[in-house]
Amino acid sequence: MTQNIFSRFFVMLFATTALLFATASFSQGGPAAKGKFIELTPAQATEPGKVEVLEFFSYGCGHCAAIEPLLEKWTKAQPADVVVRGVPVAFNASMKPLQRLYYTLEALNRLDMHPKVFIAIHQEKKRLFTKAEIKSWIGSQGVDAEKFDVAYESFGVSSKASRADQLVTAYRIQGTPTVAVGGRFVTSPSEAGGYQQTLDVASDLIRQVRGK
Repeated sequence: MTQNIFSRFFVMLFATTALLFATASFSQGGPAAKGKFIELTPAQATEPGKVEVLEFFSYGCGHCAAIEPLLEKWTKAQPADVVVRGVPVAFNASMKPLQRLYYTLEALNRLDMHPKVFIAIHQEKKRLFTKAEIKSWIGSQGVDAEKFDVAYESFGVSSKASRADQLVTAYRIQGTPTVAVGGRFVTSPSEAGGYQQTLDVASDLIRQVRGK
């Protein structure tokens, strides 16, 4: 009985400490961002003279599929000094083929197909979780399967996939979608309270990075 009381005490103490730590991790921003993002310590290096926005996503993530059209519209409205880049996340080996798919489309200059991948998986219920499945689908979309195969296995795609893994670790990404701004801040639908709210917070954080 005494042991159970002590166990419950330590669970409550741990939960309280974790809550205080999480609260301390939040920084104050503008009206839209206040209390809805986490400031990274240490900050990550970004491209000089640009405000870098990274979207950590997975093609298999339903929330990423939902935010995609909003993100596409938001990206087009950004000024020239804001650079928005996708970072495909692979939390485990089974997610690697879809991670490589993004960088393969980029290598082939076919990122116009990026939203089509979400549609295929989440609306058309296509299985695109192995290289063979992806290659078969990509051929049905009019992409040269041999060129796709060469790009998919290329050193460039492998390097970018490795870099994506490094960014996931550096930014301490726990779920998708997550949006990072200026190497300093991260927000997400769970932090901001919704999909559009995430982009509203990101806009506010961009202004904060600029010092405005």
